[in-house]
Amino acid sequence: MRILFWYCDRMAWTPTSKTLPDVADGTAGEVKNAIAAYIHLQPSDEERAGKMETKLVKNIKWLAGKWDTKLIVLHSFAHLAEDKADAGFTQGLLSRARTRLEDAGYEVIETPFGHFNDLELSAPGHPLARIYKEF
Repeated sequence: MRILFWYCDRMAWTPTSKTLPDVADGTAGEVKNAIAAYIHLQPSDEERAGKMETKLVKNIKWLAGKWDTKLIVLHSFAHLAEDKADAGFTQGLLSRARTRLEDAGYEVIETPFGHFNDLELSAPGHPLARIYKEF
């Protein structure tokens, strides 16, 4: 798993095209003062799904605490490595992470899965506004 975390003063997305033919049409969205997790899962992550999910959730909670926000954006971002996990596995892990975060009191939004999106991002120039993790 590879994750690029952003603290966003503002993040907006507009779906432009589907990358997976069987996904529902996506809708545009915008958030302010949120943690955005750009998540890339690899085939080897499927063997350690529970561990990957837990690490993702713990890292999001830690960073959200540093920025005093309860708003989280989960964004499937299959551009951090050449190998990609199965789309169904990725979607399932994101869904489970979302549930765990919501159960802990966070508001969680997922960008449209299986779409290319126009993205707008505004982030402060602070060391904790951009963090890369690899598990």
